[in-house]
This record gives sequence, C-alpha cells and structure tokens, in this order.
Amino acid sequence: MNTAIDNYESLSSLMGLMREAAAQGQWNRLLDLETQCRQQVETMKQTDVQAQLDPAARAKKRDLILKILADDATIRRHTQPWMEQLQRLMRSTRQEQQVRQAYGGG
Repeated sequence: MNTAIDNYESLSSLMGLMREAAAQGQWNRLLDLETQCRQQVETMKQTDVQAQLDPAARAKKRDLILKILADDATIRRHTQPWMEQLQRLMRSTRQEQQVRQAYGGG
C-alpha cells in the first residue's frame, strides 16, 4: 500500500485509542498516546508532501482525515470538563497562596 495512506491509518488508530482513553478518563494513557500521535504527525509532515496519490487513495486519505477530526472532536468533548476542573483547582490554589502571603499564613 501507499506509505502516506499507511501513515494516516496509523494516525487514525492512535486517535481511536486516544478517544477510548478520554472516554474512560484514563488521562495518563491519553497523554502517552498524544506524544505518540505528535511523533506520527512529525513523520507524516516529511512524507506526505511528496506523496502522489491516485483518486482512490485520495478518497481513502479524505475518509481517514474525517475520522481523525471526528475522533479529535470527541476527545475534546471528554477532556473539556477535566480541563475546566483543573483550571479551577489551579486558580483556587493560586488564590490560597495569595491569601497566605497577604496575611502571613504560610
């Protein structure tokens, strides 16, 4: 098969695993998979530009990209509440430190 298509299939598989990890709240696994995903994208940047695809391969690439984008949207829906909770926690901790500094409690 075509190396460019193989790369998109690998990326799509990684995104599927990321989607599952996010749905299950496996944040550490999600972060590990995100690192692998970034590495795959870097590999693809070097090879995708030079790829010559026939119409069938272009259609396959388009379908894989659409799946990747759909998985990304699902991942974001799962991670958004977690990110908001983390931001609230960080703000609360920062405010607590400011109060301690202001009133000599720490």
